[in-house]
Amino acid sequence: MIEGARYAHTNLVARDWRALAAFYTDLFGCRFVPPERDDAGALLEAGTGVAGAKMAGVHLRLPGHGDTGPTLEIYAYSPLLEAPGTAVNRPGYGHLAFEVASVADARERVLAAGGRSVGEIVTLERTGGSKVTWCYVTDPEGNIVELQAWS
Repeated sequence: MIEGARYAHTNLVARDWRALAAFYTDLFGCRFVPPERDDAGALLEAGTGVAGAKMAGVHLRLPGHGDTGPTLEIYAYSPLLEAPGTAVNRPGYGHLAFEVASVADARERVLAAGGRSVGEIVTLERTGGSKVTWCYVTDPEGNIVELQAWS
């Protein structure tokens, strides 16, 4: 095990980082962690391996983990490549998940805020009798988000 390992953040690369940050703060209660980032130069190019890289964005504290919990890092890069289509079964990053009081209500709020539906709301029974109701939606930029409620 790597000594001192602790989960820190997940990064989303955005076309419009301000709009995407507003989506996550308004709908899921994520909180801005100062300062805004705006980086460019030789060290960023060396660290990212992207010639001419520039990035701007923000960290958002994820809800439910207090003032020192992990963050969602949302950056816009220049230059920006086109993203492949949305797919829940592509290897690599799959989705963000938020536990909510009502999956149906949360789904409607996400759709009203510019997200899209990926699948239907379903309920699965787990070993021991607990049940999880969940669905996949996307944020306005096509990143997959799971909404889930346990009973």
